[in-house]
Amino acid sequence: MTAVASHAAYALERTPEEYERLRAQARIWETATGRVLDRVELAPGASCLDAGCGPGETMRQMARRVGPGGSVTGIDVDASLGAQALAMLHAAGHRQCGFEAADIERTERLAGAPFDLVFARLLLFHVGDPVTVLRRLWSWVAPGGHLVVQDYDVRTTGVLPPLASVEEFNRVVPGALAGAGCDVHAGHRLPLLFARAGVGAPDGTDVAGRIEPLATASTMLATLYRSVLPVARSLGLTTDDRGARWFEQLARDAGGAGAHTFMWPLLIGAWRRKPSRPQNSSMS
Repeated sequence: MTAVASHAAYALERTPEEYERLRAQARIWETATGRVLDRVELAPGASCLDAGCGPGETMRQMARRVGPGGSVTGIDVDASLGAQALAMLHAAGHRQCGFEAADIERTERLAGAPFDLVFARLLLFHVGDPVTVLRRLWSWVAPGGHLVVQDYDVRTTGVLPPLASVEEFNRVVPGALAGAGCDVHAGHRLPLLFARAGVGAPDGTDVAGRIEPLATASTMLATLYRSVLPVARSLGLTTDDRGARWFEQLARDAGGAGAHTFMWPLLIGAWRRKPSRPQNSSMS
């Protein structure tokens, strides 16, 4: 096995299939993300940043809330996916949306900052130094604005009754992600990361879960397994032959597992409002 990466490398493939999985994942968590956006009272006219915007589904939620008088900027290291997201948003009439290709781990200054809302979902999971990234995101929040972060904790992932195929998934996929330097418990660690970054204790937290039949969850499991397979092979976690047998076993299990239910990772959110600047007082 190779050594665990000293900094996170993006462990997922950049393929049309993976992009579609990201879109489906975003739609699944739309209610949970909308609930958090409403908790911080995202209002018409606000300026927003979606850091690590991916396919732009959360930008759409922001655009609906801020209206044509607001603005939504997405940044992502994947310029191709960001361009697709922007085209989709503009086609839907959300002309207040923009995109900039940027690496959050290397970008210190950003056009348009500070923002009324700085949002990141499933970003800290993939970065090598989440404290530095959080500190940077916080610096882009305007006085009186909010930092909102949502991230996974994968420890809940599993199926009941147990199946060997899902146990193998839970060995290979989190192992590959962790081996690439990802923080697979980033969601649970959000309050600690906020404190270490100097943001302060979250004003609030939100925990969202999802349970569904294995028959419907299996497509997502298979796509994610395929996406991390190159990393998993490089780490010695599996082989081509073992992977092929796993796909066959999952298909059999999904086809006959009417009573089996799959539980997703927890999506944990935390937010913090930046204090407004003190009013200047005049001497009488």
